[in-house]
Amino acid sequence: MSSISSTLKHALSSFQDTVKVKDLRTDTVECTPSSGLTTDHGVKVADTDNWLKVSDGSLAGPSLLEDQIAREKIHRFDHERIPERVVHARGTGAHGYFRVFDDSAARWTMAPVLTDPSRTTPIFIRFSTVQGSKGSADTVRDVRGFAMKFYTEEGNWDLVGNDIPVFFIQDAMKFPDIVHAVKPEPQNEVPQGQSAHNNFWDFVGLQPESAHMVMWVMSDRGVPRSFRMMQGFGVNTYTLINAEGKRVFVKFHMIPELGVHSLVWDEALKICGQDPDFHRKDLEEAIKSGVFPKWTFAIQAIEEKDEHNFDFDILDATKVWPQDLVPLHTIGEFVLNRTVDEFFPEVEQVAFCTSHVVPGIGFSDDPLLQGRNFSYFDTQITRLGVNWEQIPINRPICPVMNHHRGGAGQHRIHTGSLNYFPNRDNVGHPISPSQGGYTEHKEKVVGIKQRVRGAKFQEHFNQAQLFYNSLTDYEKEHLKAAISFELSHCDDQRVYETYSRVLNNIDFDLAKTVAQNVNGIVPEKPARQNHGKKDPTLSQTFYSPKTPTIATRRVAILVADGFDMPEVEAVRATLASAHATTWIIGPRRGTVYSAGETIGSGKGLVADHHLKDNARQCMMRSTFLRVLLMLKHSRKMVAPLTGSARPLGTARPSGLLAMVLLQSILH
Repeated sequence: MSSISSTLKHALSSFQDTVKVKDLRTDTVECTPSSGLTTDHGVKVADTDNWLKVSDGSLAGPSLLEDQIAREKIHRFDHERIPERVVHARGTGAHGYFRVFDDSAARWTMAPVLTDPSRTTPIFIRFSTVQGSKGSADTVRDVRGFAMKFYTEEGNWDLVGNDIPVFFIQDAMKFPDIVHAVKPEPQNEVPQGQSAHNNFWDFVGLQPESAHMVMWVMSDRGVPRSFRMMQGFGVNTYTLINAEGKRVFVKFHMIPELGVHSLVWDEALKICGQDPDFHRKDLEEAIKSGVFPKWTFAIQAIEEKDEHNFDFDILDATKVWPQDLVPLHTIGEFVLNRTVDEFFPEVEQVAFCTSHVVPGIGFSDDPLLQGRNFSYFDTQITRLGVNWEQIPINRPICPVMNHHRGGAGQHRIHTGSLNYFPNRDNVGHPISPSQGGYTEHKEKVVGIKQRVRGAKFQEHFNQAQLFYNSLTDYEKEHLKAAISFELSHCDDQRVYETYSRVLNNIDFDLAKTVAQNVNGIVPEKPARQNHGKKDPTLSQTFYSPKTPTIATRRVAILVADGFDMPEVEAVRATLASAHATTWIIGPRRGTVYSAGETIGSGKGLVADHHLKDNARQCMMRSTFLRVLLMLKHSRKMVAPLTGSARPLGTARPSGLLAMVLLQSILH
């Protein structure tokens, strides 16, 4: 692969080191050729291959329990794994930084992270799928987690979002049900990494509040092209409080610089088998190539006096705030510029809590958020222990002082004899709001204790219709095909018949097409009329980059012995200057010799992958590429493929944005 040198990569990364990255260095162990082996208690190890035995030197004898070095090695190995996340188990992450453009958000919040343009706030983002286990594939159809940890000077702020702005349920009480339903079925642990089964579609068919979310997941949004090309959303309704104590309701948005792009279903299926780590590798490749992923950060704000002025409840997590009603305000940007040094301590042990906010940011009565605030902290204790916030990736960069003591994994050593408050020396005293202490917004609450949802929470289809209407024609066809694919994997007639009826509340043509495809109940008329409204911001085509770019695109260059070295070098240099990566595909993986060189003794060019005999043997499949260049001396290798039924390993070049045949190949 053509990319900048490792020295330059390191320089770029070091140049952008944040306070958090420097903080992590206190727990970083540099592994070098001069590093000798020791036990965990620091004793140097002379032999790491042979258990201490009773032996005459020629025959094996019994292994001895007294070998503390072998016992430690085995015991540590036996306990390497921790419980994987119940959801979002499959993920990856990277470090970066966040900054605001100006202080325009000060009218809504006093949080310096959102108002102080002189600050650069370290961040860590973990991207993930939801349904599958740690070993599932990256490109399955699923929601993607978009969890952000801001290491602010006032404490950690966790914005735990997704790549879809709504959710399946309105009330956190239904969390166990939706998760049980979407996960592999309990009797056989099938299917892995997908929702195409009876239980999921049974649940959403009987829980119509899920209809809007189902539209999003079954659209192209469910198979993103790259983590770098995903929108992010806070999903829940939070609040912001300004310096005057005035509160507004807020939703958070993250918009990728590269635009919002998806795979087509055929590509997603192929990549699942060809490279299940596709998204992980894509993110790492971009960062290490110096083309750092970037997003703009925006908010929608609604004043308290306007809370009830909409035909939907703004606290309902199954609803968006249409941008024609609530404008988007862009206030900042964030960049990912550093990969992790070790996956487990950083990506696996990073933990997020929706309840982690800083002064100036607060919570609404969103019933889904209220439950998340309880659940997330509890689940982190289960996975990582009560002192999980002391783990290096999770600890704040600001001072931490309280009277919490003990517990497994306690790392802090507190001096003195006082571990309570009040105390005679005023140690660990509360801090007033004027000095930065967190304070809740004063709010009068009047009501009757009861299990109930408001009237606006009972409407489930208006925004599902809005989303469907806003898609392009081809996006609609993809959505129909996706639902048909999923329901065709349900073998309980009640399930696919029920959901075909649900769809008729969204769009008659959609319901009719899917029902005919899956043997559902074909409607004769709409269950409710489609209101016909559209919102162009709901289609991912709205977010195409204003300036087209080939940055981070993978370009394959086919060469054969006798190729023109200056031509190849010129093409690679040109593409590198535009931040694309190039991959040399040759007749073999190894040296390919240029014109004028003696085969076997010249310098040549080392191919990244081979294309031997036919494209089916190519290790770099076309689904991984975006552009193919065939240069003039490649005809010896390319000619045998012209009659192939499967050029470049696919039924069609589905992964290619363009196929460029230079003029010389046509002569």
